[in-house]
Amino acid sequence: MSKLVFLEPNCLKAVPYTTSKVISEFTGVGHRHIKKQISLHRQQLETFGLLVAYETESTGGRPEEITQLNEQQATLLVTFLKNTPVVVEFKTELVRQFYQMRTELQMRHLWREGIKPIRREMTDVIQENPDHSKWDFKLYTDLAYKIVTSKTAAQIRKERGAPKKAKAIEYMTSDEMERIARLTNKISVLLELGNDYYAIKDILTKKYLKSA
Repeated sequence: MSKLVFLEPNCLKAVPYTTSKVISEFTGVGHRHIKKQISLHRQQLETFGLLVAYETESTGGRPEEITQLNEQQATLLVTFLKNTPVVVEFKTELVRQFYQMRTELQMRHLWREGIKPIRREMTDVIQENPDHSKWDFKLYTDLAYKIVTSKTAAQIRKERGAPKKAKAIEYMTSDEMERIARLTNKISVLLELGNDYYAIKDILTKKYLKSA
């Protein structure tokens, strides 16, 4: 089945959601009926958070109101629908995708915390060497980012719709975070061994880009 659960912006602090339009499309229940159910049960739905609605153009060119629903709201809303085979299939897939997204976010949080001591260690190694400047931390961070994503922190923020002052790491997937953590640790070790930026870049680029 198609994607039912979204994360916008796709970052660590975002809340997974689906929409009334998605529910309508994949259950075969008219959008008007879905919106009616939302209106009838708004009080119960909003015990799990405020409902967010926005307008978009429909196929007829007229604005159409679409409501975003978080996991609890969506789970409750679909209980008000008749259990046809299509609806049951949709409910099953919706639960699976929300669980999958929740697991992904949990892994991101784990790696976000796990990378902090690794980055502190790299900072300490840089500061202990008088030949390094205060800009080297950014230089080596961007090196790790470019090997994993082919982009610097600034480019990641721009591509993924992050504010200019946001931390690029918070807009990465758990897999990207894991690879960044491992690379940052490698950089610290190579710095301690006396390698300069160009030597480290050459070593890591040859090793990781070749195996990518």
